Amino acid sequence: MERQSQPYEEKCFMSAKHPIIAVTGSSGAGTTTTSEAFRKIFQQLNIRAAELEGDSFHYYTRPEMDQKIRESYEQGRHISYFGPEANNFGLLEKNFADYGEKGSGQFRKYLHTYDEAMPYNQAPGTFTPWEALPEETQLLFYEGLHGGVITKDYDVAKHVDLLVGVVPIVNLEWIQKLRRDINERGHSREAVMDSVVRSMDDYINYITPQFSRTHINFQRVPTVDTSNPFAAKAIPSLDESFVVIHFQGLNNINFPHLLAMLQGSFISNMNTLVIPGGKMGLAMELIITSLIKCLLEGKKIV
Repeated sequence: MERQSQPYEEKCFMSAKHPIIAVTGSSGAGTTTTSEAFRKIFQQLNIRAAELEGDSFHYYTRPEMDQKIRESYEQGRHISYFGPEANNFGLLEKNFADYGEKGSGQFRKYLHTYDEAMPYNQAPGTFTPWEALPEETQLLFYEGLHGGVITKDYDVAKHVDLLVGVVPIVNLEWIQKLRRDINERGHSREAVMDSVVRSMDDYINYITPQFSRTHINFQRVPTVDTSNPFAAKAIPSLDESFVVIHFQGLNNINFPHLLAMLQGSFISNMNTLVIPGGKMGLAMELIITSLIKCLLEGKKIV
C-alpha cells in the first residue's frame, strides 16, 4: 500500500534541544483563539508544554499604565502596550534564551478581568508573582504581542523555532478588539478607540514588521462589509470569512495534500493557500501537527 504523503516531512534539520513556538499578533487579532487550537494539538500529541503570556512582560499594572499615558499626553508623546516603553523585551528575550538552552525560565500572569483576578484575590490589571516554569516540559509556547520582535537592542525572533502570525485585516482586528475590550474587559468605547489611535506609531514599528519574520501567517478576511469597524455591531463569523495562509521559509509544502483535505481551498499565489474560514481549525491541525512532531524529533522546520 502506498504511503500517504505528509505536508512537511521532507524538510527537517537538527534544531534546539528545547524548542520554542510563538504565536504573535496584535491586541484583538485572535491569538487567544489560535492558542486554544495549539493546546488541543498538544493534548492530542500528549505534549507537556510550558507557557508564557506576552502581557506578563508589560512593565506596568493598569493603574500605572493609565498614569504613564496621562504623563505622555501632557508631554506631547504617545505610549502604548505595543512599544518598548511599556514592555520588557530584554526579559522576554532572556526567558526565550534560557528555555532554549536549559529548558528553564520564569512566568507570571497579567490579570485582565475580575474573573481572572478573583482566584488570586487581586484587582484586575495587576500581575501575579513571578514563578519558575514547570520542569521537564517538551517545548515552550508563547502567545502575545511580541513573539517575533526585533529592536536595536533585542532580538526575540532569533530564539523561536516556529513563529506563527495571526493577522486579520486591520478593520476586522479593530472590530474584534472593540467587542472584546468593551464586553469582556469592561473598557469604554471611547477608551478603546483612543488606544487604537495612541498605539498607531508602535503598531507600525513593532507589531507589523514581525509578520515578515513568521514561518506561517493566518490572515482572516471577512466576506461581509467591515468598512466602518467602529460602527460594527458584531464580529463576522468564521463562515463569513476566508483565511489566507502564507508560508515563509517552509519548503516542500505538500499543497495537493492540503487542497484535498480542505474542501473549497485554493492557491492564490506562491506559498499562499486560501481556505474557507470554517476550515481554519482543521487547517491549523493539519499544518501545525506535522511541524510540532518535527521539532520534537530534534529537527528544524526551516
